[in-house]
Amino acid sequence: MRVLLVEDHKPLLRALKRGLEEEGFAVDTAEDGEEADFKARGAGYDVVVLDLMLPKVDGLTLLRSWRKAGINMHILILTAKDTTEDKVRGLDLGADDYLTKPFQLEELMARLRALVRRRHQVKDPILRIHDLEIDTAARTVKRAGQAIHLTPREFALLQFLAFHRGKVVTRTMIWEHLYDEHDENTSNVVDVYIRYLRTKIDNNYEKKLILTRWGEGYMVRGDEE
Repeated sequence: MRVLLVEDHKPLLRALKRGLEEEGFAVDTAEDGEEADFKARGAGYDVVVLDLMLPKVDGLTLLRSWRKAGINMHILILTAKDTTEDKVRGLDLGADDYLTKPFQLEELMARLRALVRRRHQVKDPILRIHDLEIDTAARTVKRAGQAIHLTPREFALLQFLAFHRGKVVTRTMIWEHLYDEHDENTSNVVDVYIRYLRTKIDNNYEKKLILTRWGEGYMVRGDEE
């Protein structure tokens, strides 16, 4: 899933970006409010991790303007302000969650995974598709009870397809949600990763779960397929 990370403290920004990428997130960054505003209005992020104390434009002002403009991406506030008033203001302005500094990276990851599931209206962290089981919390995959090892990028792609189960997702949709602004791959890398997934998920099974809709895109088999 694609995340915009807004933080002006460069060491923390670098550490968070590295940690998120290791978990399979595509991460764009912004170090001040103006840059964050420009990027948030130009891309369809799944989640924005937003520091409140920013140069140029503060986080609460950004939050207010984004919600007023109808920008509906999920927003998790990072704040060093540990007062109830600040938390209430953020939530009342449209934030979906908050985390107080200092925090553990594992907690941030768990909260981001929960927001991604909420965005796709999924409550159970385990996605089940026929005999395929995807644990979005543990980031494990099994088919017919057999564990399948996926790279972070492969897992992200499978999860994205599973969130849209029974619906076609285009290459453009996949690209916009799984790759960050600095990725130098071409769009045909999506086809390459679909092949990798099929090799691991479908090759040894009669029922194929990853389907192609020619001229449209890809989909994971729904119950009616």
